[in-house]
Amino acid sequence: MAADKEMSTKYDPTAVEAGRYQWWIDQGLFKPSGDKKAHPYSIVIPPPNVTGKLHLGHAWDTTLQDMLIRQKRMQGYDVLWLPGMDHAGIATQAKVEARLRKQGISRYDLGREKFVQQVWDWKDEYADIIHKQWAKLGISVDYDRERFTLDEGLNKAVRKVFVDLYKKGLIYRGTYIINWDPQARTALSDIEVIHKDDKGAFYHVKYPFTDGTTFNGKDYIEIATTRPETMFGDEAVAVNPNDDRYKELVGKHVRVPLVDREIEIIADDYVTPDFGTGMVKITPAHDPNDFKVGKRHNLPELNTMNEDASMNENTGKYQGMDRFEARKAMVKDLTDQGYMLKVVPIVHSVGHSERTGVQVEARLSTQWFVKMKPLAKLALDNQKTADKVNFIPGRFEHTFTQWMENVHDWVISRQLWWGHRIPAWYHKKTGEVYVGMEAPKDAENWTQDTDVLDTWFSSGLWPFSTMGWPDTDSPDYKRYFPTSTLVTGYDIIFFWVSRMIFQSLEFTGKAPFKNVLLHGLIRDEQGRKMSKSLGNGIDPMDVIKKYGVDALRWFLITGSTPGQDIRFSYTKMDAAWNFINKIWNASRYVIMNLGDMPAPVLPDKSKWDLADRWILSRLNATIKQVNEQFDKFEFGEAGRALYNFIWNDFCDWYIEMTKEKLNNGTDEEKADTKNILGYVLDQTLKLMHPIMPFVTEKLWQSMPHDGKSIMVAKYPVANADLDDPAATEQMSNLIEMIKAVRNIRNEANAPMSKPVDILVKVDNQHLGDMLNANRDYIDRFCHPAELTISTDVQAPKLAMSGILAGAEVYIPMAELVDLDEERAKMKKEIAKLEKEVQRSQKKLGNEKFVNNAPEKVVEAEKQKAVEWQQKLDSAKERLASLEEA
Repeated sequence: MAADKEMSTKYDPTAVEAGRYQWWIDQGLFKPSGDKKAHPYSIVIPPPNVTGKLHLGHAWDTTLQDMLIRQKRMQGYDVLWLPGMDHAGIATQAKVEARLRKQGISRYDLGREKFVQQVWDWKDEYADIIHKQWAKLGISVDYDRERFTLDEGLNKAVRKVFVDLYKKGLIYRGTYIINWDPQARTALSDIEVIHKDDKGAFYHVKYPFTDGTTFNGKDYIEIATTRPETMFGDEAVAVNPNDDRYKELVGKHVRVPLVDREIEIIADDYVTPDFGTGMVKITPAHDPNDFKVGKRHNLPELNTMNEDASMNENTGKYQGMDRFEARKAMVKDLTDQGYMLKVVPIVHSVGHSERTGVQVEARLSTQWFVKMKPLAKLALDNQKTADKVNFIPGRFEHTFTQWMENVHDWVISRQLWWGHRIPAWYHKKTGEVYVGMEAPKDAENWTQDTDVLDTWFSSGLWPFSTMGWPDTDSPDYKRYFPTSTLVTGYDIIFFWVSRMIFQSLEFTGKAPFKNVLLHGLIRDEQGRKMSKSLGNGIDPMDVIKKYGVDALRWFLITGSTPGQDIRFSYTKMDAAWNFINKIWNASRYVIMNLGDMPAPVLPDKSKWDLADRWILSRLNATIKQVNEQFDKFEFGEAGRALYNFIWNDFCDWYIEMTKEKLNNGTDEEKADTKNILGYVLDQTLKLMHPIMPFVTEKLWQSMPHDGKSIMVAKYPVANADLDDPAATEQMSNLIEMIKAVRNIRNEANAPMSKPVDILVKVDNQHLGDMLNANRDYIDRFCHPAELTISTDVQAPKLAMSGILAGAEVYIPMAELVDLDEERAKMKKEIAKLEKEVQRSQKKLGNEKFVNNAPEKVVEAEKQKAVEWQQKLDSAKERLASLEEA
């Protein structure tokens, strides 16, 4: 294909990215190949909530997925990356209600139907923003298969799951203590509650005996509570049955202050004798543990609060007051009436709603629950089979299993208007409960449950409901489920990962994915979590505008280790842009030289010189390493291998080495060099494409190439014919020699343009022959006036020197050399080399290392020991000659 040669002199991400994403979509490149002979590879996107714009965490998450997808697509897999968004029940409803509050209205003013339409409008607004952000990030999802957790197909799947679990007895309705969000006015599951340290107090209150009993000379007992506003719901005082201090009080009655209601002192193992006074008030409707105690002792369950946490009709004069206002008023009244003994300030952990931030109430409520033990057992048992889910890093499997082993029943009903309606109806006359896929035929006699399902109930079905389930004959379900890899944050193992696993096992008989790649959080440069309150959040779109998306993706990939957090850094973003600019300039040089030639093809091996053999061997080693690291999800390591190859081997050395042939070689040498240059660039761009899709496409389209897009070009594979250890060793010696000359020049402040005599004493003729055979490179990089390479070179007394493995380099520079400085430098070098020799000898003298380390590692260490000793011997000889000068 003809090359698009328009290239600026500097990397301009805005120009590079312009129109490219739409072109990919127009060409249909994001769709599965449909090749039935190819292995399927599928990922479902963790659906972002339609609560707002994407943040840096989303950018990281989607970049990791896009990289896997792009590589697998290039490797010939039949790839599906399915996109979608989550309705995010409570979170989205809270956002819309906050918007309405600013307008001075509530959802109740609008009514359910109009309010839900407002939420749909919000969803459309933010889905459009997210689509634009996805495009900016370059994610190659198949938009034709996009799903939404409230769409018709998913609603059908949700209803089927609910109905089937109900019929199995795994979903039930009951009255229990649940977590209650008084602002959203809905139930919460345990994992939707965040515990924070709040300032509070222990209020020590008198509960007087009703029959004149005295205890320790007092006519009352002392009860400490952190929540006096719940006293109206007190139904007993409990002591431990084995607490000898209080045995005589069991069965006695006391009066609840301010309430004038008698309650009994009971004995229950729940009470810890050595905590506080060893006596606790029992409020069954306002504490989960008290609720259990109440059930054991048949105590009444008296609710004292309304849905909004204001005090209800059971609280006398405090009715209608906010819970915290009531607390203040009750504390004053208890003090004024002589019931308050003391107030002890404390800091204690208090539950808050993850979404609204308000303090959660433990509330007695009738809700729908999922029985978790049988489902958790499915997931735990599956981890002992070949179908187990592979957690990366592996330590998170323990997190998963530990939670599953200790899981509680899951409250799935939410008192919201935005979400999947619970498919349960109640008969208006008999109260009979009907659960089904559709409404009862005589719908006019039934009322549907007004609650909706927890968001995680529907998103827990995401990997298979999006593929067409419950239609198990759906082509996508048969082809792409189970999915290959899930990429998500470690912070939602409980919320989402675990639920997908047990729901999938229950309804499909299979785990929903083979691998779960877990990443951490993005923090600021100081290591703090990004938040609105700190004002340290960073919009990925702002970063892209300044540096380009490829630079952001490079930073996110190379800065990441599976399961670890990452710190955002503008310094690293600068470095990322500089790296791409380096690639751009190197590519531009190569492309200018390739001209109108056809797509590059490697010339016959017989025509390769040392530099050619070396760069192709290094390329092959990089291909091998990148593929291996990708397979292990160690993308940071893959990035490091690419960086070293591109910056050091290709740009700094090989491209410079080709200039001699391109300028002064024969036509055949020029053509061969161009083909090798082009081949290496082509392979390098393909290796880089999954990480930097935009710039690699632009550069690949600008050079001679075969094919429509780099996105569907063949991903590089290692080729054993290119491995050349001898060339690698020889080039290493040559580069070491060139660096030694450069270092000497730098130390002596001798500019490269000034020719100098260079003498190289080699330990063996083989090394001497290799260096002599590559004098052209030495001439180009070292600029010698006269170059001598031999085994019998005599070191000049006044010269600066460099010591290599198997060789010594001397440059006579008497007018520049300070002999004292040179001797000091050599002594320093000897001291350093002696340490290396000692370290190597110590390691080789360690039997544990020699016997247990791989043979290759031990051999490499022996080789190092020989080289260090050679360098040390040479340094000592050099010092001796300097001492004589």
